[in-house]
Amino acid sequence: MSGASFVLAVLFLTIVAPLWIIFHYVTKWRSARGLSAEDERMLADLWESAGRMENRIGSLEKILDSEAPGWRTRQ
Repeated sequence: MSGASFVLAVLFLTIVAPLWIIFHYVTKWRSARGLSAEDERMLADLWESAGRMENRIGSLEKILDSEAPGWRTRQ
């Protein structure tokens, strides 16, 4: 009887346990593939900040174009 239980234990450890672990983590990776609500909120904030910065840079370039016309060619 102990020989059969040893064989079953070896089969479990070599076949069932690795498959179980692999399928467990595949399921975890699939569920974590999307963005969380906090990530979406942070991304929206960054998008708004980038838009504001783009407007500010455009305004600064207009001011520099009017006050120092050759500023883009200077290094």
